[in-house]
Amino acid sequence: MDMIEPGLAFVPPAQRVAGTARLACDRNGGRTRLRRLYQDGSAKIRMPAVSADPLEAVLINTAGGLTGGDRLGWEVDVGAGACASITTQACEKVYRAAADRAEVRVKLTVGADGRIAWLPQETIVFDRSAFARRLDLELAAGAEALVLEATVFGRLAMGERAAHGDFHDRWRVSQDGALVHAEDFRIGPDIAAILGGSAVAGGAIAMATVLMISPRVEALLDPARDIIGGQGDASVWSVKKSGKLLARLFAEDGYQLRKRLVPLVELLNGRPGLPKLWSL
Repeated sequence: MDMIEPGLAFVPPAQRVAGTARLACDRNGGRTRLRRLYQDGSAKIRMPAVSADPLEAVLINTAGGLTGGDRLGWEVDVGAGACASITTQACEKVYRAAADRAEVRVKLTVGADGRIAWLPQETIVFDRSAFARRLDLELAAGAEALVLEATVFGRLAMGERAAHGDFHDRWRVSQDGALVHAEDFRIGPDIAAILGGSAVAGGAIAMATVLMISPRVEALLDPARDIIGGQGDASVWSVKKSGKLLARLFAEDGYQLRKRLVPLVELLNGRPGLPKLWSL
């Protein structure tokens, strides 16, 4: 063991996760095809073989989770008329942070008449973690998007609860140059006490936000509300010659949340349905 003074051990600085992955696709020869793939560090992308649209991509963090000081970046560029479905290999885990915070940056771009379904599996937040995620989505005129982020504050089946920590989720969505959706969700440091409030989640620890930008959203509102039930709701607006459906769901644990997310994603995603890696 290295020594810097007699009797004093040298402790090397902790390693930090750093990864960036970029995927670009275009419509070519009657279907969506890969144009560019870049991956660095712990951020990897794998693409299952498919015979028709959409192009499918699976995001993988080979570090197996995130903690303070870790940085991940994902970028997806869907060309005009192309269609892509993006998910993750597994739930992302955010572990306790000794210092700093874990950060994830997501940048999605969709060309005219293109479509993206951003459908990662849940983020599981551990006690005393610190995490910030930023999602930026730019849609051209006529483009459509389905965006999901689900979060579980602790794992009840393992006797774990995220009582304290810091969590920040920031979304900015624009279409044809105009901002059509913006939100900042921040909770902490006393996560359990805040979630326990009757005006917040009433003690529920699992929640999800689902956003759809499409001219078809009005016809999907009532079926979506039937699936969501009493633990959440959905609304629809007209935006930029298109439409916006925004749904919020909450549940007592991750399993109960997924039981409603699965049929909701199947409804909103249409023919492509649920990502193959999702299951109950």
